[in-house]
Amino acid sequence: MKKIHYWFLLACLMLSTTACEDYLERFPLEGPADQSYFANASELELAVNGCYKGMNFHPTDAMPTQLLLDDCTDLGWDRNNSTLQQLGKGSHDSNNGFVKSVWDNSYKIIGRCNFILDNMGKLDGKMDATLQARYRAETRFVRAYMYHYLIELFGGVPLVTKTVGLSDSQVPKGSKEDCVTFILSELDDAAKDLPVSYDAKNVGRATKGAALATKARTALYNAKWDVAAKAAKDVMDLNVHKLHPNYGELFSYKGQTSNEIIFALQYLKTSTVIHSTPQNFLSRNAQGASNKVPGQILIDSYECTDGLSIDKSPLYNPKDPFKNRDPRLDFTVAVPGSNYFNFKFETHKDSVKTINYTTGARVDNQDAIHAFATYTGYCWRKYTDMTDKDDRSNSELNVTLIRYAEVLLIYAEAKIEANQIDQSVYDAINAVRQRPTVNMPAIKTGKTQAELRSVIRKERKYELTNEGFRLMDIRRWKLADKLLAGNFLGRIPKGLLATAPSIDANGTPDYSTVPNKADMRVVEVRIFKPERDYLWPIPYIETVTNKALTQNPGY
Repeated sequence: MKKIHYWFLLACLMLSTTACEDYLERFPLEGPADQSYFANASELELAVNGCYKGMNFHPTDAMPTQLLLDDCTDLGWDRNNSTLQQLGKGSHDSNNGFVKSVWDNSYKIIGRCNFILDNMGKLDGKMDATLQARYRAETRFVRAYMYHYLIELFGGVPLVTKTVGLSDSQVPKGSKEDCVTFILSELDDAAKDLPVSYDAKNVGRATKGAALATKARTALYNAKWDVAAKAAKDVMDLNVHKLHPNYGELFSYKGQTSNEIIFALQYLKTSTVIHSTPQNFLSRNAQGASNKVPGQILIDSYECTDGLSIDKSPLYNPKDPFKNRDPRLDFTVAVPGSNYFNFKFETHKDSVKTINYTTGARVDNQDAIHAFATYTGYCWRKYTDMTDKDDRSNSELNVTLIRYAEVLLIYAEAKIEANQIDQSVYDAINAVRQRPTVNMPAIKTGKTQAELRSVIRKERKYELTNEGFRLMDIRRWKLADKLLAGNFLGRIPKGLLATAPSIDANGTPDYSTVPNKADMRVVEVRIFKPERDYLWPIPYIETVTNKALTQNPGY
């Protein structure tokens, strides 16, 4: 999984380091002189690898975007960075630094892709035509993937498909529909020339499955149900990918080679392509900062092992609330009482001592007494691995962008929304629910469209939490105005909920009937303006320098 960055680094060393960095850091409006590139296939490979490397950008705290987005939704919260916190709280404006970083870096990658596509024709007849076509397809995939992210965060954006100069840099927004049409067309063409898999040297590059899965996701997000279902089925019919039996391993070093993973950001310490996710996620006892944390609403969303919500299941015990729950809760979140990096994780404020399982000794419990211990009483477990315990800021754990479970859920949701409900819908959902290590009860047949809509929305939460999907989901379902307004809650600092909250059709808890709800920690009070906050603002500086670019409503 690390090969692509090895070859990228080697290629840089073969060229002037200054020239390499100068090329890779160019913005779309400042492309290098076209006389310089490309002289041979090696230079083309270097440039394409640079597009992949660009996707690893970190808007804040040395973490990839995908592992940050859930912390500005109803599922999580960020203590450390004001610009990400502002997005969750609803106090952001068009000068928000996180927003600007996502915009700038996305267009930087798009600019690199455009330059490659504009100039790779110089190698026609000078290199293997099949390899040249594959590099073209890889580049078009990366560009389409970046546009896919941009339109879901910002709506319609400038659709730049050529290297442009200052004289033609005033580019207006394309409509979102036009952008979607472009993305789907690009992914169709890319899929034709991408292989279904690679040899060991090239693992980590875009595949046919990656292009089709991104097409399926883009279509789903934009209510093109038939297109989404067919593209997802096309991935399924490749017979290349399958569900990994151990859910927790997917987010650890052990799972990096799983064929459930369709496309992932590649990291490698020897090429200094690293991230600091463990440092941000881990508890104080594990020597982390615990500044990106899940909230109580997420914890109470997970079903009991009988497939019922906690307000309906006889298995739920308010005095032992983490017992008999969907195993994905424990795989995703460190909950009180669990073993977390060889410490007994406990955040009750009276638990001033805890157990170090490595030594067997009782030690000061930093997760209860430290001033900046997790504010919610929970920590993320996904993307934390004991391998990184002593080097938490330099993780080389790959970050998955597309996996097969998502494809199955896309297929099911698209068929449900198209009201084309058949056995294949149940099979797709139940495959995800019943993988070994999860083994949740199967969804029984005979449900209505509305009932299955509830099932699939909850299943996406249970399966995909902390992977960067939630913001797009609650926006497209038009639930963000309900879920991102009001109190963001943590656990009761010195106790437990007296009774289960009521759980609605989307799996969201309502604490209004809980007798001791007033004891819950209010971590943050959030505001959501429906006329504004279903989109992020265009960065202010972009609207100043590009007079053809109009700001999103409300900013």
